[in-house]
Amino acid sequence: MNIHEYQAKEILKKYGIQVPRGKVIFTPKEAEKAVWKVESDIAVVKAQIHAGGRGKAGGVKIAKSIDEVLMYTKELLGKRLVTHQTGSGGKEVKCLLIEEGCDIEKEYYMSFVLDREISRIVFIASEEGGTEIEQVAENAPDKILKEIIDPAIGLTPFQARRIAFGINIPDKVINEFVQLSLNLYRCFIEKDCIMAEINPLIMTMNEKLIALDAKLNFDANGLYRQEDIVAYRDLEEEDEKEIEASKYNLSYVSLNGTIGCMVNGAGLAMATMDIIKYYGGEPANFLDVGGGATEENVKAAFKIILSDKRVKGIFVNIFGGIMKCDVIAKGIVEAAKEVRVRVPVVVRLEGTNVLKGKEILNTSGLNIVAVNSMDHGAEKIVELVK
Repeated sequence: MNIHEYQAKEILKKYGIQVPRGKVIFTPKEAEKAVWKVESDIAVVKAQIHAGGRGKAGGVKIAKSIDEVLMYTKELLGKRLVTHQTGSGGKEVKCLLIEEGCDIEKEYYMSFVLDREISRIVFIASEEGGTEIEQVAENAPDKILKEIIDPAIGLTPFQARRIAFGINIPDKVINEFVQLSLNLYRCFIEKDCIMAEINPLIMTMNEKLIALDAKLNFDANGLYRQEDIVAYRDLEEEDEKEIEASKYNLSYVSLNGTIGCMVNGAGLAMATMDIIKYYGGEPANFLDVGGGATEENVKAAFKIILSDKRVKGIFVNIFGGIMKCDVIAKGIVEAAKEVRVRVPVVVRLEGTNVLKGKEILNTSGLNIVAVNSMDHGAEKIVELVK
């Protein structure tokens, strides 16, 4: 789950991390009141969307007067901002963060991320702050420092200090940096984050460390114990199909292809997408109905796939263990009848009650192609879509 920058900064403040003074606004009328609270010579007007690259896309403006703040507010509110993370459709700007400007002496990058390959949280930092860490990794990999954190101990002060020396934090603010790092790590753990990033972390002319921009991502599996984080959820920033899927406990991620996939099991779903690409097709989604899905869940999954206008065909790939093939078949038939499917559907069923499932499909009167293997199914759906 993602949240906006202004929300991330509200959380960081609770953990003793200094951020610029600012106020979020939703209408141009609110901008004038907000700017009077800015005590610096300049104000920064920042679009609030769930995507990086806002500055390059014109979503961050430097204003030197109240008139300029109002001008940029009117320009940005309602605008569709297109960045490298939004896709060509962009995201509509519905709120802005107006902040005080800062006298920047130096910019740094720091983050805590979950490294799934080693099952550890990693502290990543660089003295090349203000740019995307991927660019730093490509152009100057020696500028990126990492500390792997022992989960039994947590981040230790000596690790934070070693990072500080490595990214050339001035001696006068090393202790402040160490404490800030410990606070950000505590936020990461206590709020069930999968990423906590400050970019840039700035040192001001009067040697203060301030989180100029911040990004927090949260593990959806931990949200049941994070009511304050759930309250930050902005459904308008999320894909409608993904929101609908969450109501039925379906794991759904929208992609850009033309072949809808309905599979049970995340590993099988990934393999299904790979084999579709192998035969020259492009998956339109990742959709795992899980092992305990009901007929209602399957019907909902089918409808969600078909709600994507780009879908030109559907591949259902089910290996029935806990999930019974006849339940899948009933859900497919009911959904297909309800939404009047006009695209080819290829179904591969194997496992528990497979004969019952195939009988339900074969006697449905629908134009469904049943296959006996995943390989044949992928090849067939790509052929039918083309």
